Amino acid sequence: MIFPIAVYGHPVLRQEAATISPDEPDLAQFIKDMWATMYRTDGIGLAAPQVGRSIRLFVIDLDVFKDEYPELKGFKKVFINAKLETLGKHVKMTEGCLSVPGINKKVHRPDRIRITYQNECFETFTEEYSGFAGRVIQHEYDHIEGKLFIDYLSAFDRIVLRNKLKSIKEGTVQANYKIIRTEHCTDA
Repeated sequence: MIFPIAVYGHPVLRQEAATISPDEPDLAQFIKDMWATMYRTDGIGLAAPQVGRSIRLFVIDLDVFKDEYPELKGFKKVFINAKLETLGKHVKMTEGCLSVPGINKKVHRPDRIRITYQNECFETFTEEYSGFAGRVIQHEYDHIEGKLFIDYLSAFDRIVLRNKLKSIKEGTVQANYKIIRTEHCTDA
């Protein structure tokens, strides 16, 4: 199943997501549908809140960047119940988001992270990442914390983007995937 994407203004994107256990209903199918949705929308990461389900789960596939970043070859992971610690200095890189279509802006984030998470078999891992992988993980992690990349923008940038954000919130924005507009909110 391909899920519609919750966009800016949808309340699920501002909730801190719930911890999940191995007996979470239909978890294996949900993860398969998350992958299918992410690939259909040309994303490289997708968090459960973005598809209307407020649970601590996100998926990332960075293998497409293996030519530019050889360390990302085969990087395809499910992150469940993640806890993240930021390390290192802040660097600025451009980010975009399926939940904020049509907006790409430079965002300051730490260049290194340490993350403890469970995979789809509920095995626990603690790993450190830097560079592009660290940035994408931070971006998806923010979704399970109720944050969006636009929260890191300056007040000036947010004023400049006010009309674009309003059009996203109202559902008048154009996206090449189905979106969940604010007035159609349902939390799965």
